[in-house]
Amino acid sequence: MKNYWHSVTLESELCNGCTNCLRRCPTEAIRIRNGKAKIIKERCIDCGECIRVCPYHAKKALANDLSILNNYKYKIALVSLPLYGQFCLEKDINKVFNCFYDIDFDFVYDVAYAADILTVLQKDLVKSSEIPKPLIATLCPAITRLIQIRFPSLIDHIIPFESPMEITARMAKREVAEKLGVSMDEIGAFYIAQCPAKITSINKPLGIKKSYVDGAIPISKLYSKLLKIYKEIDNTKKIQKASGKGIGWARVGGQSFAIGIDNYLAVDGIENVIKVLEEIELGKLNNIDFFEGYACITGCVGGPLNVENPFIAKSRIRKIASSFGDSEVDKKEAYRMLEEGKIGLTEKIKPLSILKLDSNIQRAIEKMEFLEKIYKKLPGIDCGSCGAPTCHAMAEDVVRGKASIDDCVIKQRKKISGSRG
Repeated sequence: MKNYWHSVTLESELCNGCTNCLRRCPTEAIRIRNGKAKIIKERCIDCGECIRVCPYHAKKALANDLSILNNYKYKIALVSLPLYGQFCLEKDINKVFNCFYDIDFDFVYDVAYAADILTVLQKDLVKSSEIPKPLIATLCPAITRLIQIRFPSLIDHIIPFESPMEITARMAKREVAEKLGVSMDEIGAFYIAQCPAKITSINKPLGIKKSYVDGAIPISKLYSKLLKIYKEIDNTKKIQKASGKGIGWARVGGQSFAIGIDNYLAVDGIENVIKVLEEIELGKLNNIDFFEGYACITGCVGGPLNVENPFIAKSRIRKIASSFGDSEVDKKEAYRMLEEGKIGLTEKIKPLSILKLDSNIQRAIEKMEFLEKIYKKLPGIDCGSCGAPTCHAMAEDVVRGKASIDDCVIKQRKKISGSRG
């Protein structure tokens, strides 16, 4: 079995065995066994939905703390797009960026500027016929992994560009290395993260062999520290570099607005995204040019590692974006970076089959037939009482030897009632 690394983890001692996470997981990666939730690693896409809905805080995101900075001589802070929406509008965002110097970072880079660069390239890509329509954006790594697992036929629709986070890391580390005349091994680049999917994409990237990002520190871990430092800062360097359109990528619809197209779909919320991807897979939306999907409601500002209410943050992003000018990214410079390998994917994203019942085709067919027979015996009400999210998932667990058909509470009740009768 392939090794999996996930940011989303479960602290069993905090789990109360409720079915909130079971019902909300988009890839049926959670089961309840012996009164505790269990995450099936090969199914998990680290969307963070279970973190959001767990009332007992039993789901956590593995992330770094500031101690990781001690591992590098030179430290870069990669300030994420959602940070723009975490502070009230009266706060000077450039001053907020400067606060990172007081948290032992040596360099600070605005990730939203890479969104400006991508906007230039994606605008041309939409006009071309290189990729089948609709083009699918890669800003949300949870959606990319969802496609890899549940909609592999749509992989060819994925735009072959990295995320602003990765592009900024590539630019920043090379720039600092040249400026100081040091090896990139001495430089650590750390993303200020809004969600567990971003953390997973650093440790187990798709489309590239190795990430240029060396760690991720959640916004929630730094927020109070930044507020405290903000009051003490007087002199500031110019760090904020993005245009209003680049900043707008932090909210749902921001990419499409930046590109300047009308024939697009922007969808937030993992369940809503799944419904639209099903339509695309069926060929019902081939007339759409561009699709941007987000696991989180409101987009990246809705990530579970943020602090601010996502709807308030989204409103702030919209207001901040409207107050900044248009991008000044030179088109020739954007294409030069693409040619230099600072933007594009270098590895093909391959389907990840989690539904294969057996490596032998004949046995797989036999198991599928057995699965359907079991499914027909189940009540089909998807109550979750057995510990699986649906009756079909329960039947699959039985075939895989992970459960027994007798785990079905409804069948047990009928059996007991029949014996009494």
